[in-house]
Amino acid sequence: MTMPLALLLAMVVLYAIGVYLLLDRSLTRVLLGFLLVGNATNLLLFLTSGSFGAAPIYGETEPEDMSDPLPQAFILTSIVITFGVSAFILALIYRAWRLTTDGEDEVQDDEHDTTLTSAESLTTEEVTDEELASTPEFEDDEDDEEHDEIAADRSGNGGTGGGDRS
Repeated sequence: MTMPLALLLAMVVLYAIGVYLLLDRSLTRVLLGFLLVGNATNLLLFLTSGSFGAAPIYGETEPEDMSDPLPQAFILTSIVITFGVSAFILALIYRAWRLTTDGEDEVQDDEHDTTLTSAESLTTEEVTDEELASTPEFEDDEDDEEHDEIAADRSGNGGTGGGDRS
């Protein structure tokens, strides 16, 4: 089994640059370093998978002529793990950026808000239970009582509703 020298050198360079970027304090460089190390790992798995053979489908070729599907599964797993951890690092970078930007997330008060907060007529007064019981819940409550009295007088019989029908 011979490995292509160019792919081997590319893998070594990707590992070296990736580890160098991982050791930096900037989260963006850590993300780039992690992506380079992930790609170098995929290349390592690809190079160590051996020679290529026929598709590993039972019954079509001899088992010794088939390529091993396990390294391909490892590469797919490595790609998924790299994607998930990259998404997590991106979320950390975004959260760090949101926490370090000052003043951009504050709500500004306009003139109307400042006049309302400084107005003296908006002071709250304590209301007792007796005052709450004596005030009608709706403005139409007094009109409804008058309307009920007028309806009772018209029907005769003191509001029982049984008037004369002769």
